[in-house]
Amino acid sequence: MHFQGRIIMHLIVGLGNPGATYQGTRHNIGFQLLDYLADTLHVSFSDSKWNARVVKTSLSGNGVILVKPETFMNESGRAVGAIATYYRIRPENIIVVHDDLDLALGRIKVVVGRGAGGHNGILSLVSHLQSNDFVRIRLGIGRPDPMIPVKNFVLTRFSSEERASIDGEMTIICQTIQLILEKGPLFAMSMVNSRKV
Repeated sequence: MHFQGRIIMHLIVGLGNPGATYQGTRHNIGFQLLDYLADTLHVSFSDSKWNARVVKTSLSGNGVILVKPETFMNESGRAVGAIATYYRIRPENIIVVHDDLDLALGRIKVVVGRGAGGHNGILSLVSHLQSNDFVRIRLGIGRPDPMIPVKNFVLTRFSSEERASIDGEMTIICQTIQLILEKGPLFAMSMVNSRKV
C-alpha cells in the first residue's frame, strides 16, 4: 500500500511470543489485540525480512504498520528497531500494546516515557530504540496467587470468564489507538486512564 500526502506513518506493535504453544496466553495479549485490529480493518499479516509479521494499512487517516515480532518477547526490540529504522519512524510515533501484571484484569492504561516495570519486551524496545518515548497501552492481566511464580502465570491461558472480560475490552483498546492517532497520547491518557474498570 502506498501512502500519499503528508501522512505520518506509525508503528502499532503487539508484544507476544510466536508459535502455537503461546497462543492465547496472558503474555500474548498484545498479539491478540493486533489480530483483532487486523480483522476489524480486513487486513492480513504476512512474514517480513525483519523477523516480524506485518501489514501496512491506514487508521484514522494515518498510514500505519501493524507489527507482531517473531523474535520472542525478550528480543522484541530487535525487530521493532529494524522496522523503525527502515521507515524512519521516530519513537514517539510507535504505539506498543502489551500485558501488565500491575493492572487488574481488563484495565487499560496509556503511558509515555515510563520505566519498563520489569517487562522484558519493553526493556528490549528501550534498548534497541535507544528511547522510551514510545506510547504504551498497558493491558491488565491480573496478578497470580502468591504460590504461583509470575513466569508461569503469564504463560497460562485466561479462564472462560476472564476471556469474556478481555474480549469485551478489545473494541475499547482499538478506540484508544484511534484516539492516540487522532488527538495524541496526552488526550488519550486523560480519557482512558480515568475509566473505572
